[in-house]
Amino acid sequence: MVVEQTKQAVLDLLASLSPTQLDKVKAAFDSPDHKQWTYLPGAVPGLPLTELTPAQQQLVERLVAIGCSERGVADVWAVWEAEIIVRGIPELPPTGEWEGSVVADRYYLRVLGDPAGTEPWAWRLNGHHLALHVTLVDGAISFTPQFLGSNPAEVRSGPQAGRRFLAAEQDLGFQLLHALEPAQREVAIVSPEAPDDILTRHDPVADAKLLHQGLAYGDMTADQRQLFSLLIGQYVGRAAGPIGLQTWQDITDQGIERLSFAWAGETEPGVGHRHYYSIAGPTFLAEYDNTQDDANHIHSVWRDVRNDWGTDLLAAHYAMHR
Repeated sequence: MVVEQTKQAVLDLLASLSPTQLDKVKAAFDSPDHKQWTYLPGAVPGLPLTELTPAQQQLVERLVAIGCSERGVADVWAVWEAEIIVRGIPELPPTGEWEGSVVADRYYLRVLGDPAGTEPWAWRLNGHHLALHVTLVDGAISFTPQFLGSNPAEVRSGPQAGRRFLAAEQDLGFQLLHALEPAQREVAIVSPEAPDDILTRHDPVADAKLLHQGLAYGDMTADQRQLFSLLIGQYVGRAAGPIGLQTWQDITDQGIERLSFAWAGETEPGVGHRHYYSIAGPTFLAEYDNTQDDANHIHSVWRDVRNDWGTDLLAAHYAMHR
């Protein structure tokens, strides 16, 4: 259902674009830049969202809404809202409404391959603090790499003081850490200093070896495991229901007891309290940090060690069609 809806949404969007827009948005599936992505500000390959009409903007919103859950959609727009605040825009527009070059100048849409054909294809929305990558292969779908960030993490002055972005990612991490017994915390806390950024950065291939082992799910109590599951769900739950369910199935099939939680940096929240955690397992990988700008700048990423960019799906596809 999600695959067919995604296909139709992209076809409708492509049909609405001018030849000049199509030249910017379309690329071959094996384009050299397919796996090049970033969460830093600056131009990337694709169609700048500033060049869309209001009607075309609605088609992009529809595409995001199909790939993401309701909360995931809200998180995507929250990235933009934080961008408006940090750039000093005086009034925040209603959620989901675009403000042209005010925000959309930092985001780019790309369609790789032919969604009308039978071969694999993908779409992505990439820019500052936002990366959505959706790959479709033989009726199956991959949703990673996926990155959401926020600057500020908390508005500390002005009329919106106290407003927080990606708050649950932080709160659940601290809750899990504080729920651990002293001996468990000795295993989970891998460094008193938080790294300056996520360790996997925007590498095309996520290397789980960069991450510390930490405390395994299998070594947690039932209550701690529940908190750990809620934290994992904060990432998986950004995707549309069927995608999230498949991710949970993959985690379970590979052994959820093999997932580990590692923490670095300050163990209490607060201004200037830099902190970081990672979740790593045979297939699932997530990182979170709040270290920049006096610990008021969040980066969070979800990777699939086996199936980023649909790697596993593509392997099966090419094996079947060779």
